[in-house]
Amino acid sequence: MTAYALRRKIRLSIVFTFVILAATAFAFTPTLSAAAEEVAGGNHDVAWVCLAAALAFGFGAIGAGMAISNVGSAAMGAISEKPEIATNALIFIALAEGLVVFGFITALMILGKV
Repeated sequence: MTAYALRRKIRLSIVFTFVILAATAFAFTPTLSAAAEEVAGGNHDVAWVCLAAALAFGFGAIGAGMAISNVGSAAMGAISEKPEIATNALIFIALAEGLVVFGFITALMILGKV
């Protein structure tokens, strides 16, 4: 598979995922009664909040996957030539994995506002 085909496939899957998430958010938008809106303290559109949290976590996971694929392959190539740098290479892979944690924390902060 060429690099162009891989980029096209990734782009298509991201667009498809976004369309499915948007359609789901519009389809399941909860309707609150007037009494429930008064209790909730205003007009909270839960579907948009959930969509924002899903996008925060999803893009964090996609970014981490792309970073780990690049860093991991370079690290494995470097380790094959010089095995004593394995610890340093694993540290760089763990730093790339931290992107998922940041996306997860951001999603939790967004959901905490509801």
